[in-house]
Amino acid sequence: MKLLSGPDSTAVSPGETVGDDAVWPGVADPAGLLSGITEWLTGYGNHQTRRTYAEGLGLPVTTADIGAWLRPRTGAQDQWADAVADYAQAVIIPPAANPAGRAGPPPASRGRLRACHWLRWCAANGVDPAVATSAQVKTWLRDLESAGAAPSTRDRMLATVKTMYSSLADAGLVAANPAALDRRRLGLTAAAASTSTTVTLTTRQVAALHQAAGTPRRGASACDVARSVAIVALFTLGLRVSELCGLDGADLHVTRGRRALRVHGKGGKVRVVYLSVPAERALMDYLALRTDGTGTEVVTGAGRRTRNSDLPLLVTRGGRRFSRQAIWQLLRRIAAAGGPDLADVAEAMHPHALRHFYVTAAVEAGASLEHVQADVGHASIDTTSGVYDHAARDPARSAVDLVADAWHVEGA
Repeated sequence: MKLLSGPDSTAVSPGETVGDDAVWPGVADPAGLLSGITEWLTGYGNHQTRRTYAEGLGLPVTTADIGAWLRPRTGAQDQWADAVADYAQAVIIPPAANPAGRAGPPPASRGRLRACHWLRWCAANGVDPAVATSAQVKTWLRDLESAGAAPSTRDRMLATVKTMYSSLADAGLVAANPAALDRRRLGLTAAAASTSTTVTLTTRQVAALHQAAGTPRRGASACDVARSVAIVALFTLGLRVSELCGLDGADLHVTRGRRALRVHGKGGKVRVVYLSVPAERALMDYLALRTDGTGTEVVTGAGRRTRNSDLPLLVTRGGRRFSRQAIWQLLRRIAAAGGPDLADVAEAMHPHALRHFYVTAAVEAGASLEHVQADVGHASIDTTSGVYDHAARDPARSAVDLVADAWHVEGA
């Protein structure tokens, strides 16, 4: 029988029942597992952090997906309904009504690695996450590699799974942590002294990306173009993609006579990020186009009129908050249209490249490491120093041309 319609469907044999009425294929105690995961997520004070971790694991983060996971409250199903409601509250999703719902693996956002999110992968392979083994985690990592996930992506996804299992083990819900693996032996981390694989953008390339974002394109409204420019400009402030997605209209404010953002970073820490001139201009142009003429309200995709301050700072055409995947895809599209300056880096473009650029450009311009650390929200100045030290050096800091000039005769 089919458990979930669409291209990401999984199936079990006819007549087979898995777990609690197959609400979560392969899981013997769905309510217990979800409750344990919810308990772990609520340990993070930042709601966006909870959503990011949940999404990375393959759990639902939208009301529609929650609705597809629910069951009517009928005796044994009460425990599952309560677990789903608690989870929904933890990730700031209003609990949906109790529809007839479909059985299937945990819904997740679209993307090329969607089927390889850990909990979805377990459901598709008949693995109960509560009794998963290290061998199965390694198989999952190999499948991620086959799906095209970069080492840094696999490392990040493994770290999330490891953190989750550490909490579940402390709570006695699992016997051991199957994701506690040697990341270096798996080829997921490099030696500390090696150069980062993150693409190091030049100032010329960032300028080209900004210009490409502002170039009118077929099917894009003036607001669409302005939004793209604002996204690129805000990334040049050194924001993480999760921080950008988590910004609300109310986070834009004026402090010490200058516009700034309240950025909610890792661990629930909040920092003030001042807007540069191009970032302020881009953001204010976008917000002006997003209004319906009154300067205070916008019309969302649901037809509701809402104050800008009550919305996410950046919204999709439908008035919804951007997902990390959507931001990633937008940057790739912009870079692909950026011409010769971006041709060599378009396929490797991602949000962290611009954050990386902020650190290297700031230090090379003479900013102190302490100021840069505060700007980007690094917990330790060693992290800030490491980003700079492991970046590909500016060619001006290399003696390669001096050596070439000493021995090479042009035309010889």
